[in-house]
Amino acid sequence: MKRLLTLLAALPMTALLMTACGNDNGRKAPVTIVDRSVLYCESTYPYEGGVLIANFGSEPLDPLNTLGRGYILHYKAGEEPRLLIPADGHLSAPRGMYLRDGWLFICDVNQIVVYDLRTTGSEPRIIPLPEGELFVNDLAADGNDLYASVTNTGRIFRIDISDPSNPGEPQLWLSIPGPNGLLVRDGVMYVASYSPDGKPGAEHVIYRIASLQEPVAEPFVTVPGQYDGLAFSGDGKSLYVTNWSPAGISRIDLQSRTIEPVELDLEQPLIGPADLSVADGVVYVPDLPNSRVVIFNE
Repeated sequence: MKRLLTLLAALPMTALLMTACGNDNGRKAPVTIVDRSVLYCESTYPYEGGVLIANFGSEPLDPLNTLGRGYILHYKAGEEPRLLIPADGHLSAPRGMYLRDGWLFICDVNQIVVYDLRTTGSEPRIIPLPEGELFVNDLAADGNDLYASVTNTGRIFRIDISDPSNPGEPQLWLSIPGPNGLLVRDGVMYVASYSPDGKPGAEHVIYRIASLQEPVAEPFVTVPGQYDGLAFSGDGKSLYVTNWSPAGISRIDLQSRTIEPVELDLEQPLIGPADLSVADGVVYVPDLPNSRVVIFNE
């Protein structure tokens, strides 16, 4: 973990206000950069016609900080980002998010913080992870089961959220090398693997779990990388995946499993593309070290 922290802390932060172009199969599409009020954004999540943006809010960049400066923004196209959850001391390094019936679940270091978005100023609920589970990263749900990945221990936990106002305790569900991004659809889970020490091996790939009842993780894409976020394309035929090594975004065909890089014409290249999301044909990619969200149409 020390190596990862050193690597992240050494990366430069560049705040940009610009509109650029993306290049996908020779076609250039508009790309918008959002960085106003953004400070070390790790995750995005679709919400009310836009996206939520999770920010560490701390200096320097420290993914395991406990300073309580984390906050959540809500961004909609053509508008300034607005503060949804302020730096109230409960969030330090917010990452993956999941929303159920007005309850927003947020990964944060060694716990999951749950806010009731229907009640302004209410105290959040805290779901602690067992000791040593320091890098709680992403969330995905299937029915009343919420899954949480922990990258440093290689574990995925399952939490009963049949009553989101009173979630159950995390139960160990499955172990996979460096689980980072999670994605579930129709009872099938995809897992992006990330090496905590910054040295991806043959085991750090994209995994597929065909049955959540009898989980077995099988490599879906066998090209090693430092994979972070996962999101289905709008047509449901592909996966978008972010990678830190080399830094970039790729699209994976779910049938052929072929990988196609998404080329973006950016003045400042991506450094740490993290937990992306897709909503209404728009892709939102947080570039963590650069404190910006890169937005482009599919």
